[in-house]
Amino acid sequence: MADLHIRINRDEGGIAGQIASELRDSIRGGRLTPGTRLPATRDLATDLQVSRGVVVEAYEQLVAEGFLVSRVGVGTQVTPKTATRANPPQRTPLGPRLARRASSTPVCAPYYGHRPTSPDLSHFPRERWLAAVRHVLTTVPSDALDYGDPGGVPELREELAGYLRRVRAADVRPENLVIVGGVAQGLSLVLHVLSQQRPLRLAVEDPTSHRQVPLLRRAGAHLVPVPVDEEGLDVRKLSGDAVLVTPAHQYPTGVVLSPPRRAALMEWAYAGNRTILEDDYDAEFRFDRDPVGCLQGLAPDRVVLSGSVSKALAPGLRLGWVAAPAELAEAIRRARGELDLGSPVIEQHALAHFLRTGGYDKHLRRMRREYRRRRDALVRALAEEMPKIRVRGIEAGLHVYLELPDGCDEHRTARLAQVVGLSAEPVAPMRESQGPPAVVVGFARLPAHKAAEAVRSLKVRMTHGGHAPRVPPIKGVE
Repeated sequence: MADLHIRINRDEGGIAGQIASELRDSIRGGRLTPGTRLPATRDLATDLQVSRGVVVEAYEQLVAEGFLVSRVGVGTQVTPKTATRANPPQRTPLGPRLARRASSTPVCAPYYGHRPTSPDLSHFPRERWLAAVRHVLTTVPSDALDYGDPGGVPELREELAGYLRRVRAADVRPENLVIVGGVAQGLSLVLHVLSQQRPLRLAVEDPTSHRQVPLLRRAGAHLVPVPVDEEGLDVRKLSGDAVLVTPAHQYPTGVVLSPPRRAALMEWAYAGNRTILEDDYDAEFRFDRDPVGCLQGLAPDRVVLSGSVSKALAPGLRLGWVAAPAELAEAIRRARGELDLGSPVIEQHALAHFLRTGGYDKHLRRMRREYRRRRDALVRALAEEMPKIRVRGIEAGLHVYLELPDGCDEHRTARLAQVVGLSAEPVAPMRESQGPPAVVVGFARLPAHKAAEAVRSLKVRMTHGGHAPRVPPIKGVE
């Protein structure tokens, strides 16, 4: 049985988070080796003089992240697959190894405007952001406005590294970060680098965002669809040189990648010297528990983490980041310099100030509460008015996944939802394989007090063939 030597500061609060952080660091540092059995929750609670529920919460968090595994009759252990972290296989040169293979994933026309994943931009913290910009313009030296490091402003990379370690349980240093113009550009740069030597076979989730498909192909990837079920990506069916996943909240289904699938995905990556591209979109908006830590924290030498402020603040800021292993990060940095010389400097300094002063965390806490109210109102209205619709993917994010009854036309349903002011899209264009009819509906811009009215209006229009002259579009719903 391991002697954990856990240190907690009772004055800081968040004891469960402190315990999880101490254990996570011990596993990463090698003090807790793969297969090590941890004390029972009751015993550790007694040792630390805390309630058993606090220890249970910490263990559950690390099980969800893939650091621990819990089995009946065996107890809680450090996940055996983390042995690959201590002695990772010899790395191969950057680039894919397999032959070309065409994909039949449909290419859809670009779409601009409100999306189911768009945040409520009326809540953008204008005053605080303006204050951050003013601070930058009055404090940064003139030389800071010159051509700088294409990898990003050092101050922002420093703040982001700390934020990602603290909030996303990432294992990242400033030198491993590259600032980019959003996740889309980050993925393009990563795939551009990986596909330089040979064609890249990239496994993608099925269904997946149809807007990403042209981007991925243009960047040099040959796509290999892999089905998604209730536990997330089906790792047993993976093939290719790399995989693109959304483990915190899969789009469009909303599924969170299960702990066994996380472990299997790590084994897949290490067994074949493969790369995992992690799109960490809207991961901060977890409603049923603390956000599950990112995959990159489990295997920083195998996972490339991409994120942005598009869901937390605004897509129009075009500020994102890529966290990659050192060699790959340097290659991405060089590619960024060759592409457009880097991101806007003033906005980078402003985001660094926003992070440093706590404005970013405060805004996220506020919006997490608001989005949860809106999600709850929409789910409740659907249950009352349209109980035959199965609502999925509600644990996190800014959208819900609605499985429609057999025979429903998802394209028609999405159009009628848009008529009443809801942000909705059919799922069929996102699929390679067949599946039940479904639509994705965003709730970030749906005020809680308007949810019932919007759903009732949708129900009336669906019942009357799309015509409801006495039911006008809902005001105040974007």
